[in-house]
Amino acid sequence: MIKVLVSDALGDAGIQIFEETEGIDVDVNTGLSPRELIGTIGDYDALVIRSATRVTEEVLDAGKKLKVVGRAGIGLDNVDIAAATKRGVVVMNTPTGNVVTTAEHAIAMMMALTRNIPQGTLSLKAGRWDKKKLQGREVYNKILGVIGFGKIGSIVADRAKGLRMQVVIYDPFVAPEQIEKAGFESVTLDELYRRADYISVHVPKLKETTGLLNKAAFDKMKDGVMIMNCARGGIVDEDDLHEAMKSGRVAGAALDVFEAEPPGECRLFELDRIICTPHLGASTREAQTNVAVAVARQIISYLTSGTVINAVNVPSVAGDLLKKIGPYMEVGDRMGCLQAQLADGPVKALTIEYTGDFKGMDMAPVSTAILKGLLTPMVKYAVNFVNAPLVAKEMGIKVTESTTSEAEDYTHLITLKVGTDAGENVVAGTIIGRSDIKVVKINNFRLELVPEGHILLIFNHDRPGAIGGIGTTLGRHNINIGRMHVGQEKDGDHNIIFLQTDTPVPSDVIEELRSAQMVNSVTPLEL
Repeated sequence: MIKVLVSDALGDAGIQIFEETEGIDVDVNTGLSPRELIGTIGDYDALVIRSATRVTEEVLDAGKKLKVVGRAGIGLDNVDIAAATKRGVVVMNTPTGNVVTTAEHAIAMMMALTRNIPQGTLSLKAGRWDKKKLQGREVYNKILGVIGFGKIGSIVADRAKGLRMQVVIYDPFVAPEQIEKAGFESVTLDELYRRADYISVHVPKLKETTGLLNKAAFDKMKDGVMIMNCARGGIVDEDDLHEAMKSGRVAGAALDVFEAEPPGECRLFELDRIICTPHLGASTREAQTNVAVAVARQIISYLTSGTVINAVNVPSVAGDLLKKIGPYMEVGDRMGCLQAQLADGPVKALTIEYTGDFKGMDMAPVSTAILKGLLTPMVKYAVNFVNAPLVAKEMGIKVTESTTSEAEDYTHLITLKVGTDAGENVVAGTIIGRSDIKVVKINNFRLELVPEGHILLIFNHDRPGAIGGIGTTLGRHNINIGRMHVGQEKDGDHNIIFLQTDTPVPSDVIEELRSAQMVNSVTPLEL
């Protein structure tokens, strides 16, 4: 009997599908503490979660029989995906089940904020008639700035267009032509800040987007702007928002998400012009039914037939082929991720070149792994092994492939060329032995890099003392170097240095390295 544990509240339709499937035994046990989950999970083949359960490395270690974790929803902040992948546990989500619901909530928040609906309700219930005090404004012909043109952001833009608003879009990973083709105006982030009457946030929470709307951002906005965040808590800096609202720069804010959830005491709640909801973006009957049904069907398909749907860490590949091309998929995924972080601006083109004797292997899954690696830092949860080619097409990325059996320095070599408006970056990788993945070329530099962990990419002058000075700076800040790879420019006087550190390097240390005399640039990477 296959055992499934549902540890967070799941729609009845999903539970019913599990219960009606022969060979499946489902237990619903919500509200487990981390210790209780660790003590329980060892009996189960599958775990169904939403946002409350944290699937940590310890939970995965305890899940000796665990084969799949399914999230009824999009976000996977609460799952250690790297640890799951290492243990062969499939992690899947339901990326389309609640996009309309979340987009509609953002529009509802904007309208409620604009017309003071929550404040009006409270004042009437308190026996007051604050008609003049609660005067609102029209959204007609106002400018809505949408940050992030993914599945949810694009729906918000479309709904706003129906309200006859002017919509401007900022998304550094979507080609401006794609945004304009959809009927909207593509702008820089600073221009969006300068022009928008309303700003709605629809980006994943990443290192780069945490605190995206901060004091510096608010200072660039027009007086009287209104802010909506139905994406992830922490993208809007709550302390800086409080100050911007106190000063009058921000006239109002509508938040569905918070840095800590539940937020407890929050200074923002003291302000009259803030409205908020307890992370209700995906909380509609329709959405909860959609994601519950989707996650149940996906997990049953995987456990009974091996079919993988919407997995973020495993491709849809038969087992025998996966054994042969698995290492190439891994190096392709890492190379794609590296290229995404090297790219300066939206990616316009990707060229994949397979060189050497691949013995007639079907390299399509490798190409998909490359696309997933490239797109994940840009759109995170919206991309997986199933939809990566479609997402690339929607983003206007032209993908071409070529194969040649004429090997040069390596028996098998995969080369990725990524083009942006700023130029082209070239990354090549291979497999050493049976499974050791290596990046062996970045643009004009040759090296042998193990692409994993916290990495600093440093371009510097090839002079005595340059590398020593970098190591001294890191040592002074108690940052340990795990590995160092140095590549030399062919017929040049520059080096490329990859420093793999045990911990991420803080931004102030990165700035100190950048100011060193013989250092040209420093770029932090996560692989």
